[in-house]
Amino acid sequence: MPVEFLGIGGVNDGSETTPRSGAAFDKEYTLKFARAHEEHGWDRVLFAYGSGSPDPAQAAAYVASRLEKLQILLAHRPNVSYPTHAAKTFATLDQISEGRLTVHFITGGTDHEQQREGDYLTKDERYGRTREYIQIVKRIWTSHEPFDHEGEHYRFADFVSDVFPAQQPRPNVSFGGSSPAAYRAGGAEADIYALWGEPLAQTAEQIESVHAAARAAGRTDLPRIQVAFRPIIAPTEELAWEKAHRTVEAIRARTAAGGGAANRRRSLTNPENAGSQRLLAVAEQGERFDRALWTPTASATGGAGNSTALVGTPETVAQALLDYYDLGVEILSARGYDMLNDTIDFGRHVIPIVREEVAKRDRERAARQPASA
Repeated sequence: MPVEFLGIGGVNDGSETTPRSGAAFDKEYTLKFARAHEEHGWDRVLFAYGSGSPDPAQAAAYVASRLEKLQILLAHRPNVSYPTHAAKTFATLDQISEGRLTVHFITGGTDHEQQREGDYLTKDERYGRTREYIQIVKRIWTSHEPFDHEGEHYRFADFVSDVFPAQQPRPNVSFGGSSPAAYRAGGAEADIYALWGEPLAQTAEQIESVHAAARAAGRTDLPRIQVAFRPIIAPTEELAWEKAHRTVEAIRARTAAGGGAANRRRSLTNPENAGSQRLLAVAEQGERFDRALWTPTASATGGAGNSTALVGTPETVAQALLDYYDLGVEILSARGYDMLNDTIDFGRHVIPIVREEVAKRDRERAARQPASA
């Protein structure tokens, strides 16, 4: 089974531990950071979406036009543009990148963040809209004849695009969420289903929920699973744990000073979205799980996004990632807190171990297969 590594397409050098040193969109840093991923074994990077952040599609196009191998995961919220327009944007970016695009559709986890850009639907209504949006985009990508659409959220007539993706029949669609409504929508429509890092037992349960939703939607294929972590690595276990405690104290200090989660007006104790609620519930059960999972970084951010850590030496963190691979996770998402240096260290010291062990597993699996008659 293949394994892929997803990093973050940062557009400035800020993180939960450190304020950015320059503009929100630092063009030179954006390219330097993306190139560090390409040169150190990563497969793709995510260009994330925020209501006031630089446009991720433009940043992704800038990077894709200057790098030859790195793949792009573009985050997109359906509330910010009509699906006919978005489908053309994505197709154009896939042409610019020569077929390196995947689109990650975000339904929106908090009402406040959605309302910043005029979206006042309830969360369940947003999931219905996202599913309809994805269906429309897929059809635009693959239909060379004009068609009409009249659904719950969108209505148009006689539309056909004049630009199509480089990938045939279409780019992959990524989706995330941890509620029953999310499982239904993503299980039905996603090629890749993204989860945040939880203990192995809970992750296995979520994978089964996603796959059950896909089967209930009549699918014979199943979404590939992606899980996200914040690796904290050092040459020894002792140094890794010292680094982990320094990291969480830096997060708390930055939050207390008005940066990080507090600056986003996001509850640190009572988040709206199911994914963050799940992370905080895990954190309440304990700080350490399985081989290397550590929850205080999630607690310090209110379970904000990708926030659970894997702590240890490169070998320990690699083995922890392989535990998730053995559950059926094919895409491992990771980003550090010292953005550039952690990307390089993870690429140099963790990715090769995981790839070598995956190749070994694949060889052993192939050896166990009966010879064809």
